[in-house]
Amino acid sequence: MAKRRERKTWLQRLGHWLLRLSGWKPVMNLPDQPKFVAIGYPHTSNWDFFPALFWGWASGLPFKWVGKKELFPPLVGRVMVWLGGIPVDRKNSRGFVGQVADYLKSPGAGVVVIAPDGTRKRAPYWRTGFYYMALEAGVPIALGYINYETREVGVGEWFMPSGDLEADFERIRAFYEKKGRGLNPRAHSPIVPKPRGETHVPGVTSGGVRE
Repeated sequence: MAKRRERKTWLQRLGHWLLRLSGWKPVMNLPDQPKFVAIGYPHTSNWDFFPALFWGWASGLPFKWVGKKELFPPLVGRVMVWLGGIPVDRKNSRGFVGQVADYLKSPGAGVVVIAPDGTRKRAPYWRTGFYYMALEAGVPIALGYINYETREVGVGEWFMPSGDLEADFERIRAFYEKKGRGLNPRAHSPIVPKPRGETHVPGVTSGGVRE
């Protein structure tokens, strides 16, 4: 487990207090290194934002999210960056995955949060960008979840991607079958990788990357 500061910051204390106040239990089974890709699943409601935000504060980690550079205009863009946004250029030859991997390999990088289904509605599959970002950068994948039945939110497990996409997805699927339960279970997306050859046009949400 990653080392935490012995003395919590005011923001960590606030995060823990708000979680207790709203009836959520934080789960902090974090990777043993400061940089990783964190999956956010299931994401079926806008209400997920609050326990996730409070947990992020409580963790004391520098969480980041990814958005296309057009979402970062002058002045407003500075605020977006302050809020953890990472602007990514769609036209860059490195692509979304390569640019985020480059960020993760840079000194002082933080944790990147990805919503692999890319929508609050039921999607036919998971987009695999999060997997290849972690694989290229050589960082762990943290299995972040929210469970409205047990009122738990946080990271339950983590692993290093092996390069065997199917095998690693089996591990991910087994975890979320036991842990994740969104506010709207009917909107859970099946945990299967995007089929090869799929011609989906890339998109971005504030919660992470859509390939």
